[in-house]
Amino acid sequence: MGVGEAAVFHILQEGGVTVPKGFQAGGLHCGLKKSGRNDLGVILCEVPAVAAGVYTTNVFQAAPLKVTRESIASDGRLRAVVVNSGNANACTGQQGEADAYAMRAATAAAFGLAEQDVAVASTGVIGELLPMDRVHSGIAALPAAISADGNGAEQFSQAILTTDLVKKEICVSLTVDGREVVIAGAAKGSGMIHPNMATMLAFMTTDAEVEPQALRQLLGEVTDVTFNMITVDGDTSTNDMLVAMASGLAGNRPLQPGHPDWAAFAAAFRHVCQHLAQAIARDGEGATRLVEVTVQGAVTDLSARAIAKTVIGSSLVKSAMFGADANWGRIIAAVGRAGEPVNPDTVDIRLGDIVVLEGSRPVPFDEDEALVYLQGDTVHIHVDLHHGSGTATAWGCDLTYDYVRINAAYRT
Repeated sequence: MGVGEAAVFHILQEGGVTVPKGFQAGGLHCGLKKSGRNDLGVILCEVPAVAAGVYTTNVFQAAPLKVTRESIASDGRLRAVVVNSGNANACTGQQGEADAYAMRAATAAAFGLAEQDVAVASTGVIGELLPMDRVHSGIAALPAAISADGNGAEQFSQAILTTDLVKKEICVSLTVDGREVVIAGAAKGSGMIHPNMATMLAFMTTDAEVEPQALRQLLGEVTDVTFNMITVDGDTSTNDMLVAMASGLAGNRPLQPGHPDWAAFAAAFRHVCQHLAQAIARDGEGATRLVEVTVQGAVTDLSARAIAKTVIGSSLVKSAMFGADANWGRIIAAVGRAGEPVNPDTVDIRLGDIVVLEGSRPVPFDEDEALVYLQGDTVHIHVDLHHGSGTATAWGCDLTYDYVRINAAYRT
């Protein structure tokens, strides 16, 4: 059974990555950021957790990704993931790779773990070496900074942020084999976001018992329809990473396709990823509104995904959304250049409930009504191609003056 949509799960109003049984987390400032905000964090599991990861497809992959791949590949389990912000440790050569391994070794020593039990992630400025004296001092202080309560999760969520304006976390619960299972997640990202797995990092924890292959497959499938369907600026980072850890302490029978509660677990897992993905899109650098593009009637789901991401990634569409301009011509132009099969005589477009194009022909609409709608904090663009049964949804944001301001002085 694949990813289900009809399962029942509950969103917990408070809680982050420490709510699932077996997890602690924490964060602190070690001097990587001038602002004094947290810039080093860790998630720790009391038992070896089944682990899976997905990574950026950028050819220039940051050193921590190599270390994390190696750790997970050793036995498919992790005990900890250490994360720094303020420095991406990307394009830093052999020294950067050595520094990533040193972070792994130092974290393992600090918590009494084997080195291969530790994953490493970094985010921030590309091309600068980590000040390892500060990193080592910070890692040595992490054991005293972690907890299993909400403060630990809060400090970790703050530690992974760069240009983000807000933390991004969520926690849901459901019943598996009559037992409560919790899935939680934390993420960062607001610029350089066009995942093909931007700078984007996400971490998921669950106390479910999950078969390793099932977790890997689910993570890949869900990533394709959530994190891989967001874009802020069309740039794919060198550091994108999503890591999931399952402690198995909920006491359920191992989850895998065929388990009676697999669809429920998969739906809850997808909800966590989709929530985090939407939060990243909403918090795009300088953004004033979330934009959601739904494409239906494509020849396949893959075709629908390509078209939706082309529309959401169009600088002209994004600029029109910032200006609250109902310029549907920019939308249909993006549809037409996506490189996917489209019948140019059958396309419908709606902005929310406002029909602006039907059968590829303009429909009179109230400009004032459209203006009010487009000035809201969330804009839904619906495109129906009437060309097949493929559907997809992508998320992004408007393109504002502040995006240019922020990125024009990112290093300074």
